[in-house]
Amino acid sequence: MKATARAHPIQGLIKYHGMRDEERRLPYHDSISVCTAPSATTTTVEFQPDAPDDVYRIGGERVDGRSAERIDAVVEHVRDRADIDHPVRLESENSFPSNIGFGSSSSGFAAAAMALATAADLDLTRPEISTIARRGSSSAARAVTGAFSHLYSGMNDDDCRSERIETDLEDDLRIVAAHVPAYKETEEAHREAAESHMFQARMAHVHHQIDAMRDALFDANFDRAFELAEHDSLSLTATTMTGPAGWVYWQPDTIAVFNAVRKLRDDADIPVYFSTDTGASVYVNTTSAHVDQVESTVADVGVDTDVWEVGDPAQIRPSADALF
Repeated sequence: MKATARAHPIQGLIKYHGMRDEERRLPYHDSISVCTAPSATTTTVEFQPDAPDDVYRIGGERVDGRSAERIDAVVEHVRDRADIDHPVRLESENSFPSNIGFGSSSSGFAAAAMALATAADLDLTRPEISTIARRGSSSAARAVTGAFSHLYSGMNDDDCRSERIETDLEDDLRIVAAHVPAYKETEEAHREAAESHMFQARMAHVHHQIDAMRDALFDANFDRAFELAEHDSLSLTATTMTGPAGWVYWQPDTIAVFNAVRKLRDDADIPVYFSTDTGASVYVNTTSAHVDQVESTVADVGVDTDVWEVGDPAQIRPSADALF
């Protein structure tokens, strides 16, 4: 009753904001993302009949408080489905910085759900496992199905699940990750999103954005897809900043990266677009032919960079990769 899984974090393209059911983490609307590799979370879980309690560790540090409660939601759901009550040991490690806007909760809960379902001997498809991961993080549902994925909204697990979108953009996309460390409160921002006066405006246009993004991906139209993602980042942030707490995540380096990207696009006619989730770090989306020039330009802003590609769905790893 032990398994190890690996999952890649997501970059939101058409992002969800706000939850109509916090317990089951049901978002108000659909969302689309792309997984980023080789950044990844590796998680080992084991059901231990003789252990006194559940134990969760991330990066060697014991998890407690709200973070533990979110893991509990995933663990308890698997225990209920598998009809077992053994305590769980969970160990997880990230290969990239967490809590700066690069989707660590998405890969973390995706890897946990994949490992838990396997260790509990549940015979489930990835869309079905995505409903387990969603209970920890709605974005994690899309990290389970991997690559470009669509999380459908709904009021139950039959509707609110993720499916992969096949597109020829997978091979050519390169993502320059611009690291801008700044602490964020993503969960709190989702909690208060619906209280923003901008929220209904976002809801009014997001369904068209979903349809337009799917069409761009099916057509493998890079410029159209990532122009949509860039504009959705602005829409998301406008909604976040106008909630009760007035969350402002962007930093001066964030804006500097935006300006560098737009200068490359306008002056050098390079296909390049920025995107952010709820954080200060920036995804800079371009193609393999231009990635070296784009990375050099972004690095000149004075931020650390990585170059990522499209990540696969969550995978079970061999026992040799186990963390304990």
